Amino acid sequence: MDKVPLHIIHLDQDDPNKCTARKLERFGHANVHSNIYKSPKRGFLLDPAAGLLLGPDDKLMIEKGASIVALDCSWKLLTESLEIIHQKTKLKGRTLPLVLAANPVSWGKPGRLSTAEALALSLVLINKWEQARSILKPFRFSDTFFQLNSEPMEAYSAATSNSELAELQWEFFDKPSSNL
Repeated sequence: MDKVPLHIIHLDQDDPNKCTARKLERFGHANVHSNIYKSPKRGFLLDPAAGLLLGPDDKLMIEKGASIVALDCSWKLLTESLEIIHQKTKLKGRTLPLVLAANPVSWGKPGRLSTAEALALSLVLINKWEQARSILKPFRFSDTFFQLNSEPMEAYSAATSNSELAELQWEFFDKPSSNL
């Protein structure tokens, strides 16, 4: 498979002038769906609360045609939005390992990625670097994103399993303390 199918469920909750999802659609890099029922039936939903990382263990399913689906919504309404998506689709939730945002809204914040950054990182995790660079090319922060995260992304793309990937991120970022 040459290109991984990228889809975005768009809930129109953010400033349209800062919407990376619509720009991805304009450049032909992703299909945007305003109707949840028209989104892919098989694939992975990027969900920061999923608990399971997207990574090498998911590559085979993606090579067989599964889509990567991002949710474009307000960070303030994320929990409610994800509940609706999970109720109305059979997409498997996956989270992403930490990297730093390079977009102007959340610059430097770990994990606070724009839709375009999240999809690009997803592609890097399954060694689709060319497609990742291509989808970010229309954005001014593209080069910054790859420079800012070069070391973790190189390590992440070399991981051989999702569990290895999960441990790798703590070599670059502070592990959250557990309150036991």
